[in-house]
Amino acid sequence: MQAKVIIPQNLLEVILQRLCQELIENHNDFQESVLIGVQPKGIFVAQRIASALEKTLQKQIPLGYLDITFFRDDFRKREKPLSANTTKIDFLIEGKKVILIDDVLYTGRTIRAALDALLAFGRPSIVDLLVLIDRKYARDLPIEAKYVGKAVHTFASERVKVQLKEQGFEQDSIWLEKNP
Repeated sequence: MQAKVIIPQNLLEVILQRLCQELIENHNDFQESVLIGVQPKGIFVAQRIASALEKTLQKQIPLGYLDITFFRDDFRKREKPLSANTTKIDFLIEGKKVILIDDVLYTGRTIRAALDALLAFGRPSIVDLLVLIDRKYARDLPIEAKYVGKAVHTFASERVKVQLKEQGFEQDSIWLEKNP
């Protein structure tokens, strides 16, 4: 399997800082805004964003984790039963500005499931999407991210692999792999 690094560790830090600055420009002091990471991998990105925002704004930012397992349109098509991840949203989202965070935007189906799952917790005033990688030209659904770390043009035969320290890797990196 061939692979190339599309975001090395030093560039990832710059991208995360830029995304935080964009969020501050649009959400000011986060008085009416919350962050929600999509399980499983979006939570690591959400934690990093929340930590950087808290450092800059000198205040705690509401951060939640959203499990979408049983909201996916393909969960019944699996050979083995799925096990759910943890949902942790211990704040109200009714009328709030929600920033939904995931690592990679590909077909849009994960985000559609996240939007469905999110409605179980209330009706936000707005939902923005933040992703580290936007795989352009691969959507099954008309979903676009407002905040994008890097847009990457990929083929269906390629895969984006996000490796973060929080997942047990030695260093952060994002790879583009070509499947054989």
